[in-house]
Amino acid sequence: MKKILLALTAVAAMTGSASAADLGARPYVKAPMPAPVANWTGFYVFGGGGGGLSNADQHVQTTGTNTALTIDQRQGGSGWFGTVGAGYDWQFSGTWVAGVFADGQFGSLRATIQDPIGGLTGNQKLETSWAAGVRLGWLVAPNVLSYVNGGYSGAHFGQTNFTNVVGTPAGIHLNSYNRNGWFVGGGVENSLNIFGVSSPGWFMKTEYRSAFYNTKTQNELFDGTNALVGRDIRANSWNQTISTSLVYRFNWTGPVVAKY
Repeated sequence: MKKILLALTAVAAMTGSASAADLGARPYVKAPMPAPVANWTGFYVFGGGGGGLSNADQHVQTTGTNTALTIDQRQGGSGWFGTVGAGYDWQFSGTWVAGVFADGQFGSLRATIQDPIGGLTGNQKLETSWAAGVRLGWLVAPNVLSYVNGGYSGAHFGQTNFTNVVGTPAGIHLNSYNRNGWFVGGGVENSLNIFGVSSPGWFMKTEYRSAFYNTKTQNELFDGTNALVGRDIRANSWNQTISTSLVYRFNWTGPVVAKY
């Protein structure tokens, strides 16, 4: 009897060892790595330039007569400009960025002004402008931000000197003036750490902006005396621009991968 029990015990032990050997080793599962993140919160400065188009709805009217003669028309133009500015961004909810900024533009964005009643033509130049606004963006990638923006804008328009139908100075002008308005736009900002070149903190942004300035009524004046000619021009201004700027972020630390 004892021999039988010993034999059965030996068989059971051998069967268990064989079953354990047949089981495969537990597979190794690597812990998932977090997606790279970047820190967009902080101050930045930028500078660049671009070009644009200018359009204006104009209303020309004679004054000082019993029956005023009026003409409505739309005129346009184009030109270039430079820009500088600064801002501050906050990153929240991982991939969202909100910020405030201010910038200034300078250059020569010209629009045609015509007085068909008097046979006069001139150029009105947007010499300087400035803007203050907010922007909201989403991180397409850790180092690429797509955004929209909007806010308040002011502009200085230079003096308009008219020429007559044969192209010679007419001795008539419109004074320079300032106008206020608002703008909307959007763009893309991306890190310059590309093509294997390390440039921490340096970015490039390309932006479209559409600015609208309030209507202004001006009197045509004789050169030298500023006496009234007898015609008024009322016009608004709508400017569309595209610019590319070099951006420097003071606290750029990403993208990085969290450590465990």
